[in-house]
Amino acid sequence: MATYTRIRRQQLLQEAEGYLDLAMVLSDKFPLSNAARDRITRRALDTLQKLECKARSGARALFLKGQALRVMERYREAIEPLQRAAEQKSGNIQAHLALGWCYKRINKIDYAIQSLEDALACDDDDAIVHYNLACYWSLANNVGLALVYLAQAFDLKPDYREMVANEPDFDPVRNHPEFVALTSVIV
Repeated sequence: MATYTRIRRQQLLQEAEGYLDLAMVLSDKFPLSNAARDRITRRALDTLQKLECKARSGARALFLKGQALRVMERYREAIEPLQRAAEQKSGNIQAHLALGWCYKRINKIDYAIQSLEDALACDDDDAIVHYNLACYWSLANNVGLALVYLAQAFDLKPDYREMVANEPDFDPVRNHPEFVALTSVIV
């Protein structure tokens, strides 16, 4: 019976993850309408509800729940499950990134920064963490730290240079001479 329960739990988690993938994977190039996105994402949440109580409070289920709420733009609601997921699974960079995303969208930049600083403590070689920290420090009008993290992101993944021109998070520091110098270097 225990084997069946474990297999069923894995199936439900994979099903929920599949619904989230459907809602998110091609969203940059082929965005869904909000209604379609929410309908698919609600299926992920409904699937997670089928888990036994103990499994619903596990790190993976909490992360998926938080991601679903984040995708549905229910940022405040997403924070609690994402925090619990990050606390339960040390090194869960994705949970910290999602938390930062949510905090940014509810204008709690200081919490967004802290979430990504926590992610760096898990792994300081992830370029997206450095890039997002640069964005958040820019929004906090801290040019120095924005430049430090942006330079680190470029060192780790030079392709991020191409994203800067279209990133509105850098608007507060975009005309600063050091920012211009860093972002105009040709590689």
